[in-house]
Amino acid sequence: MTVKTLKDLFIHDLSDVYSAEKQITRALPKMARAASDENLVAAFQQHLEETQGQIERLDELIEKTEGIKLKRMKCHALEGLVEEAQEIIDSVEKGEVRDQGLIGAAQKVEHYEIATYGTLHALALKLGLNDAAKLLEETLNEEKNTDVKLTQVADSIS
Repeated sequence: MTVKTLKDLFIHDLSDVYSAEKQITRALPKMARAASDENLVAAFQQHLEETQGQIERLDELIEKTEGIKLKRMKCHALEGLVEEAQEIIDSVEKGEVRDQGLIGAAQKVEHYEIATYGTLHALALKLGLNDAAKLLEETLNEEKNTDVKLTQVADSIS
């Protein structure tokens, strides 16, 4: 996709994060099964539900925002982060060390999403897409909260 305008960039980043969210819905159940701490398992399961809601929110944004049509693309950044999580699952014995590694992998994903949703929110405001900006801000806040929850879980594992 050639990006020439702010709207092009907005559509590109929106398409990218849509792919990322879909990848996350496939990765979180694997991460939950690989975790041993019950609070971490619960956090991954809760985040899966939130992620499904975020995809629905993106669908709503696309449906209600004139001139927005997603491009078919794969989020390569998320693909790499998911591969890192899989490496932890494959190479670290189940227990506290794996759990901490999975939390780190999940927080890398959260930071990627926070950066992406922050950018999309700013672009939506610049483009005058105020309804889209509100939806994006809601997701941005959820991602920030998930990052905080993951830190709390990491601190509680002993």
